[in-house]
Amino acid sequence: QPQPLPVPVEGDIRLGQFLKLAGAADSGADARALLLDGEVQVNGEAETRRGRRLVAGDVVLVDLVDGPLVYRVEQAEG
Repeated sequence: QPQPLPVPVEGDIRLGQFLKLAGAADSGADARALLLDGEVQVNGEAETRRGRRLVAGDVVLVDLVDGPLVYRVEQAEG
């Protein structure tokens, strides 16, 4: 599994928004499709809820055709 890429976020973020911010999804519909297809894990567990709140330190894995993308939620400086 690749090293997680840090993605800085400000305050609370939901999983659907995070997938777009990280670049794993192009749109909300794209994020929803990834979740419904079971392609997303949070901290090693399958997650299908777009509204799941993420906190700093959470690791999000997106299983894509080209291979998995792994991101870590980080608190943005500021």
